Amino acid sequence: MNTTNGQGLSRRDFLRWSGVTAAALAVAACAPASPAPQAGAGDAGAAAPAAATTVLRMQVDPEQEQPVVDMFRQNNPNVDFEFVSVTGIDHEEIAAKILTMVASGQALDLGYAATEATQLYAGQKLAAPIDEWVQRDAEELKEYFTDVHPSLIQAMMWEGSLYQLPIDFNAANMYYNTGVLQEAGVEAPKTDWTKDDFYNIAKATTKKDASGAAQTYGYAWTNRLWGGWMPWIFVNGSNLLQEEEASGGEWLWSGFYADDPAVQGRGGGWRWTAPKANDPANVEALDFLYQIYQEGITPAIELGGGDTLQGFFTTGKLAMTPAGGFWAGSLKNAGMANDSFDVQLMPKWKNQRHQFGTAGQWIFADGKNKEAAWDYMKFRISKDAMMANGMFNPVTLTTPTRRSMLTAERFADTGPANWQVFYATLDDHPDTAPIPAPPISNPMTALFVGYTSRAMNGELTPQAALDGMQKELEDLYARNPDMYTKAS
Repeated sequence: MNTTNGQGLSRRDFLRWSGVTAAALAVAACAPASPAPQAGAGDAGAAAPAAATTVLRMQVDPEQEQPVVDMFRQNNPNVDFEFVSVTGIDHEEIAAKILTMVASGQALDLGYAATEATQLYAGQKLAAPIDEWVQRDAEELKEYFTDVHPSLIQAMMWEGSLYQLPIDFNAANMYYNTGVLQEAGVEAPKTDWTKDDFYNIAKATTKKDASGAAQTYGYAWTNRLWGGWMPWIFVNGSNLLQEEEASGGEWLWSGFYADDPAVQGRGGGWRWTAPKANDPANVEALDFLYQIYQEGITPAIELGGGDTLQGFFTTGKLAMTPAGGFWAGSLKNAGMANDSFDVQLMPKWKNQRHQFGTAGQWIFADGKNKEAAWDYMKFRISKDAMMANGMFNPVTLTTPTRRSMLTAERFADTGPANWQVFYATLDDHPDTAPIPAPPISNPMTALFVGYTSRAMNGELTPQAALDGMQKELEDLYARNPDMYTKAS
């Protein structure tokens, strides 16, 4: 979950740096100048002018990014970097701060954004499409695309154009504490486990004292867009918003994935065209989570991060929780042995479709140094650069988008033993898709979180909460009728 400690970044903390810092990492000068001309016979005593310096202002954690910057500057000595950090409890808050920065006229060049803000920045025309650069440098980028699942690429597209090259991703899988399960006498879940299997394990691992207060919870989750109860919506065959494919993208799929069956039917990015919050499948999913809360199987939900849940999990007071690959490194840094926890796919309900979020750098449309920003973005997704970055070295703090970087060696020290699940979520489940994040994702997320809280604290029934959410989402869409139709 969104847990953290002094040694590593959780997904929440990573987004604090990367979401808004992405807006803050910018390039402040011109592209590197051509080499100075040699002095001629008539000006033998004249000194050659110094080459101009480009200053890239970037949104990142400086400590994590510095090894990559140092590598880049070995071949680009005339490029300097200025790190600008923008923090927030989640990516939605970071995005709001970036929009404020832009509105105040602050010059930016290079940012880092997760799925939650990709369409927000593209829809506001803050981000520059990178199609022309990708096509120009196609030969150089072939190796990267071959190594990255097309689902992650498509999640970085908007209305037919590509805006980011994804660096990390996290699908909501199910972590479980092996000791808690063993003590309760239940077997670890298998790949094909079901929602009923999940319930039985969660119930069996919940322990209460004589007064009925829970000492160990079978399951817990945090209230947010990624993770939260959204995975249950997906495996129950639904979504918060109606989905469709934008047109376009043929140049990308035919150019880089021509022989990959996983691109069959893919278009130019996701569209979430209308709300369906009170879909019966969504009501059923929220009813289920409220039921197990009433039974004492789960604690009260908390907002945003998962610091409390990590404490429960590491001390043997929590059996299961949804989290991504980022949690393995976080648990390692919290002192858990790599055989004391493991991970599995979400259980099957009506299907086993998963949700994920991915992230990468983006170029500001009004930036003064787009070529220099593109050069760094392109370098940043090279395998050498990714291997050097603090997100993946020395402890894996998030899931690399490059399939080749997920190896037994990478998880030998941190675990989990079933690390193959992270990429199998994409490879074995082609319908797995990003969390719904249209250009109006910030207010949408606020409504989602708010009505979820009202349902789980008993203020509203799940049906009434989702009816209320539906009404307000419909109003939100009505106020933004052109977010896709005028995209071009």
